[in-house]
Amino acid sequence: MLRAGTRITAAVVAVVILVAGLGARAVFDGAFAKYAGVALYAALVYALVLVVLPRARAWHAAAAAVAFCWLVEFAQLTPYPADLSDRSVLARLVLGSTFHPPDLFWYVVGVAATAVALEPVRARLRREGPR
Repeated sequence: MLRAGTRITAAVVAVVILVAGLGARAVFDGAFAKYAGVALYAALVYALVLVVLPRARAWHAAAAAVAFCWLVEFAQLTPYPADLSDRSVLARLVLGSTFHPPDLFWYVVGVAATAVALEPVRARLRREGPR
């Protein structure tokens, strides 16, 4: 049950984060919208790591999520994400287009906040065990 419970919890959290991220970008503007969006993107990646790897330790899942986010960010130093973003809204949301160094910090913030928030839930699922 740990695996299924963690997957379901992480999937629900991912949907909530996705809605919050798109909502923040639609409602707010300026630096708040930008950095909230970046942190929520990273939080979404963390939740998706747990969907795929529900037994991963929080530290490992967080490291994987930050590594993925940083990989995407550093890829923006090449022309490919910008080219794809010009052609697709989905590519723009997933890959971005322009390297922005402060994003590297906000990815860590988003992942860390989500890991800290989800760990008590995951601990409860581990304690309860399979049903």
